[in-house]
Amino acid sequence: MALLGALCVSLNILGFTHRSLRALMNQFLDTDYSQNQMSYDLARLRVNGLIQRRPHTNSYTLTRDGLRVALFYTKVHNRLLRPLIAADAPPAPAELRQALKTIDNQIGNYINDAQLVITA
Repeated sequence: MALLGALCVSLNILGFTHRSLRALMNQFLDTDYSQNQMSYDLARLRVNGLIQRRPHTNSYTLTRDGLRVALFYTKVHNRLLRPLIAADAPPAPAELRQALKTIDNQIGNYINDAQLVITA
């Protein structure tokens, strides 16, 4: 999940590098994410068609399928798995829950209103 979340965060026109994605992984996991592990994960993502290497550079970009997979699994984690994991924790105050729900609804509305078209 952390790798897909890092891919979502690293979305930009210039792509991402081994180093930049590894730095994000270290932040997400709060552990040392080795260069070997990053190389392995990038190779698996490339073989499965989720990322592609930009010609004549050391950077990668997400493919259309890669973007869809990354967003889907990140949303599943954020909206389904995280609340289930936190079910045994005491609930937040009602005011805070309402504020967070409003923020989540607004983000969803912005995404829907933007109607972004993915081009390859």
